[in-house]
Amino acid sequence: MKVTIEVNGTVTSHDVEDRTLLVHYLRDTLGLTATNVGCDTSACGACTVLLDGESVKSCTILAAQASGHMVVTLEGLAGSELHPVQRAFRERHGSQCGFCTPGMIMAVVSLLRDNPKPDRDEIRLALKGNLCRCTGYQNIVDAVEAAGS
Repeated sequence: MKVTIEVNGTVTSHDVEDRTLLVHYLRDTLGLTATNVGCDTSACGACTVLLDGESVKSCTILAAQASGHMVVTLEGLAGSELHPVQRAFRERHGSQCGFCTPGMIMAVVSLLRDNPKPDRDEIRLALKGNLCRCTGYQNIVDAVEAAGS
C-alpha cells in the first residue's frame, strides 16, 4: 500500500506493508532514528511523535493511518537553534542515558502548547505515559517547568 505523510515539513510517499507501524516507517524507511522503539506496547513513550500537533505513540499507529497527515519527529522540531524544550532539557539535565528523551520532549511540546505554564503535578500527569529508567524524573519536571516559563 502507498502512504503519503508530511514528515518534518517534507511530503514523503512510499509503498509499505499494510501492517507497518508509523515508528518503523519513520526509522526504517525514512532513517529518522530519534524516534525510539522501546516496548512496542505503548507503555514507555519512547516513540512519541506529534501527529497533526498532538503527541501520539507511533508504535500504536499504522503508517497507513498517518497517511494524509503531518508528523513531526525530534529531528524536525528544531530549526537552526534548539527548540526551547530541547534547550531546557539540556540546561536542566533532563536526560541521563537519553533513550526516553526524544519521546519526553515531543510529549512536552504538546503539553506546553495546550498548557504553557503547567504546575508540577500537571507536568507529572502529562508525562505519566513516558517512562524513564534513569533520572527519577526530578530533572525532567524541572526542565518542563523551565521551558514553560
